[in-house]
Amino acid sequence: MVYKNRFYIGILMLSLFLSETAVVDAQNRDADFFSSKSIKSVMLKVAKWQLENPLHQKNDWTNGAFYAGVFAAWETTKSKDLYSALLEMGNSVRWQPFRRWYHADDIAICQTYIDLYRREKKPEMIQATIDTVEKFIANPYPTRGVEVIKWWWCDALFMGPATLVKLGVTAKNSNYLQKNDEYFKECYDLLYDREEHLFARDLNYVIKGNEKDRREANGKKIFWSRGNGWVMGGLVRILKELPKKYPARQFYEQLYREMAAKIVSLRQQDGLWRASLLDPDSYPGGEVSGSGFFCYALAWGINNKLLDRETYLPAVKEAWAALNRCVNDEGRVGWVQPVGADPRKNFNADSWEVYGSGAFLLAGSEVIKL
Repeated sequence: MVYKNRFYIGILMLSLFLSETAVVDAQNRDADFFSSKSIKSVMLKVAKWQLENPLHQKNDWTNGAFYAGVFAAWETTKSKDLYSALLEMGNSVRWQPFRRWYHADDIAICQTYIDLYRREKKPEMIQATIDTVEKFIANPYPTRGVEVIKWWWCDALFMGPATLVKLGVTAKNSNYLQKNDEYFKECYDLLYDREEHLFARDLNYVIKGNEKDRREANGKKIFWSRGNGWVMGGLVRILKELPKKYPARQFYEQLYREMAAKIVSLRQQDGLWRASLLDPDSYPGGEVSGSGFFCYALAWGINNKLLDRETYLPAVKEAWAALNRCVNDEGRVGWVQPVGADPRKNFNADSWEVYGSGAFLLAGSEVIKL
């Protein structure tokens, strides 16, 4: 009996030791994610894999987000290969926006053109952007007899505003900044829920009628993770550009802080956000593109003293560790929801998209500064 008791005690102690060892190993792995060397290494791996596995035309909106991340990765690592890839992208499409002059998605890539122009000083890099923005400002959004504001879906607040603001600052043209304020606030008035401090995905979620279809299984309103991630990422890219004394800057800062406070409260135990922000139980897997943009935006806020470090740093650290666990050995970022307009599309560890890689690279470019 004594030997049997000692045997069970030994087994229990071994189990506790192995359990504690596993916890320590996990903590050590997470700590590795935050070294400067590790962050640069994973950013280069992700960028390289995605550049070698293209999915869309290079000036498509999806690549607008991806190449924004590649530029941020180049700023972080100073990789000559990344810079060459950026120039090759622009040259291959002759520095043209995508097809539609009136659609914010199709000028998203122009953010990267402007960033490169600031270094290269070659007018052809931004002339088509200027021409398209001028046409966009001069003409109403083309519709079938129904008046529609310029930016009627929340994703547009990543695509369009940063392009107008970057161009305004670069060209020293305050009209672009003022027009951005006008169009942004129209979208804000249409889609921003002042109680939830989140954006509805588009005007279909706010026009009268059919309210039942705008609720999740738990009865909550539908707020899409990636859509709000686009908005948060877009706010960062606006605030990075606007002068400190710009009259409308306070509006953007206030909106950013309101959304950040809400977003940090919706993070799940694994460090990631779910596809539907207010109904996580209906979408159990962490969604990486929205989570990547949230990680980027929150880390930037800490770095620039818009957010309290003690309050927000734990969320950023857990999110970055979780994002790293979604990158496979080749550098592919998984758990990315496919192209869509709401939380419902399924995804898994093998699901990837270029904007997921872009969000990851943007997040890394700010986490490393912490």
